[in-house]
Amino acid sequence: MSKMAADKIFGGAMLSPSTSKSGRNLAIGMIAALALTLGACATRPDPSDQAAVAAYQEANDPVEPLNRYFFAVNDQLLDGLILKPAAQGYDAVLPGFAKNSIRHFLDNLRTPVILVNDVLQGEWDRAGTTITRFGINTTVGVGGLLDPATDWGYDRHGEDFGQTLAVWGTGEGPYIFLPLLGPAPPRDLTGFVVDQAFDPLTYVFWNRDSVIPPTRFIVNGLDLRARNLDTLDEIERTSVDYYAALRSLYRQSRNNEIANGEIDPDNLPDISDIDYEFDYEDGSDEIETEPAPAASQNTGI
Repeated sequence: MSKMAADKIFGGAMLSPSTSKSGRNLAIGMIAALALTLGACATRPDPSDQAAVAAYQEANDPVEPLNRYFFAVNDQLLDGLILKPAAQGYDAVLPGFAKNSIRHFLDNLRTPVILVNDVLQGEWDRAGTTITRFGINTTVGVGGLLDPATDWGYDRHGEDFGQTLAVWGTGEGPYIFLPLLGPAPPRDLTGFVVDQAFDPLTYVFWNRDSVIPPTRFIVNGLDLRARNLDTLDEIERTSVDYYAALRSLYRQSRNNEIANGEIDPDNLPDISDIDYEFDYEDGSDEIETEPAPAASQNTGI
C-alpha cells in the first residue's frame, strides 16, 4: 500500500524502533509475527502438476495462510476501522496545499537515508541530485514545506537499504506480510531496520520517550493512505483476489524502484519465435486486399 499505483502506495518514511516505547513495542511485535510465520506454511502443490508448481514458485509465498490472516487483520480492522476513516477525514479537512506541504516536509526529512543509499549503490549523479534538493528545499522551500527543487529540474527519487541490497544481488526472499508494516519480505525488512541507522533522527531521540517519531510514522501512513483512497478502492473492486493483486503490485513497485524506473530488456518477453503467418479458411496464408481505386474513379470523398 507502497511505498499503489504502486510506488506511492508502498513508499514513505519509517519509524525507528529504538526511539520510543511504541517503537520498541513495534519491534517486539515484528519479532513475534516472524516467529508465528514459521509455523504456518502454504500447502505445496502436487509435483506432477507443473502449472501449479510454477505458480507456487512464482508467488514465492510459502506462509500464505498466515500472510492472508495478517492481511485480513490489516484490511478489515486496522485499515477498515481506523486508518481509512482517518485518512478520509484528513483528505476532506485539509486543503491540497497543506497536504502537499506535509508530504514535502516528510520527504525532506528522509533525505539522509536516500543519500546514504545513493552512495552505497554508486549512484553519484543521483546523490548529487539528493544533496541539491535538500539544500534548495530546506532553504528556499522553507524547511522542506515547499518543493521548488522539482520545479528547477531536480526531481525527487526514493532509495532505501532494501534497494541497495537488491542492487548488490540479494534476492527478495519469501513474501511476508506483517501487521502495520504490510509487505515485508526478508530483504526489505532488513532494509527497513538498517535504514534506521542512517536516519539522524534515530540518534536525536535515542532513549527518549518522545512523541515525534511515532507521530512522524503515523502522519506518513495517514498521508499515503489518503493519497491512495480511490486507487485502493478501485483495485479492491476490480480484483478477483485482493491479496494477490496487492502482492503483485508491491513486487512491481519494488522492481521499478530497484531499476530506478529503467526497463531491463532482458526481462522483456521473448517474441522472436512468434509466427506472424495467418491461416485462412481457404488454406492460404496471404492477406487479401482490395485494389486501390483509380485516380479518375469517384471515391465519394
